[in-house]
Amino acid sequence: MTATATPIVTPDDTARPGPDRTRGRARREARGAAALLAPSLIILGVMVGYPAVLMLIQSFTDYTVKNKVLGTWPEFVGFENYVDLFTQSDFPAVLMRSLGLMVVLTVLNMSFGVIVAVLMTRLGRAWRIVVSIGLLLAWAMPPLTATVVWGWIFDTEYGVVNWTLNTLTGTSDWTNHSWLLNPWSFYFVLTIIIVWQSVPFVAFTTYAALGQVPGEVLEAASLDGATGFQRFRLVVMPYLRSVLTVVLVLQIIWNLRIFTQVYALQSRGGLASETNVLGTYLFRQGVGEFGATAAIGVTMVILLLVLSWGYVRTTLKEEEL
Repeated sequence: MTATATPIVTPDDTARPGPDRTRGRARREARGAAALLAPSLIILGVMVGYPAVLMLIQSFTDYTVKNKVLGTWPEFVGFENYVDLFTQSDFPAVLMRSLGLMVVLTVLNMSFGVIVAVLMTRLGRAWRIVVSIGLLLAWAMPPLTATVVWGWIFDTEYGVVNWTLNTLTGTSDWTNHSWLLNPWSFYFVLTIIIVWQSVPFVAFTTYAALGQVPGEVLEAASLDGATGFQRFRLVVMPYLRSVLTVVLVLQIIWNLRIFTQVYALQSRGGLASETNVLGTYLFRQGVGEFGATAAIGVTMVILLLVLSWGYVRTTLKEEEL
């Protein structure tokens, strides 16, 4: 008689799935994820992808309203629209003006937002609620409404600012003083309006992130002799870095795309030729010059992608890890 060897099967061997089973499960999960994402991808393709591709194509043509009315095809002009944009228009000056304004607004929004959030952690419950309501009201006010209100505050004849300055100086030097005719004072008023409405978002987001900082870590740092600034820089900031990075990218994009506030102030007396930013410059271009305006739009999209590429690259690296 010969003995037949019986393989010994351990519980781990029966529980461990084989490679084919693992790949099959991964394929099923991928198909399920694709099915769930399909409606969103279709909507994005129709609402974003198609207009973006159409704008890119039109930027290389001389497409005007004449072609649209007559139903004729525009001519392909290559990079002529882009060359004219940077050599025969005010676009370079508007671009530099918009970038400078974006930097100032972003720095002010982030700085004041973080400061307000930190101060809110030091307030009592009642005062914290009052401050939160005030911030929420400023944030919820429509940009056009806020611009109209601030426009009346800085009004030439009936503005509270001019009356206050006359009262403080004891003169009438500020009577009929226009804050919107001079480009520098125009941007001063514009900065106040945008910062007033943008700080609440940064403050609320940062305040929520501050709640995730472990109290025992801050207490340990305090016992080790760290000052308040050192605790914030060395302990709190690492917890806030990812949140503040997202907020920073959003602020850069939003501050580079401002339109309503600038256009409303220009309508109240500002000189459009000296105060245009990218949004209003695009809006005020020749009516029906679709090819030229498409080139401006493509340039703005590329600029926004370049400015946000650092955040996108960091996010992709974190996902790979």
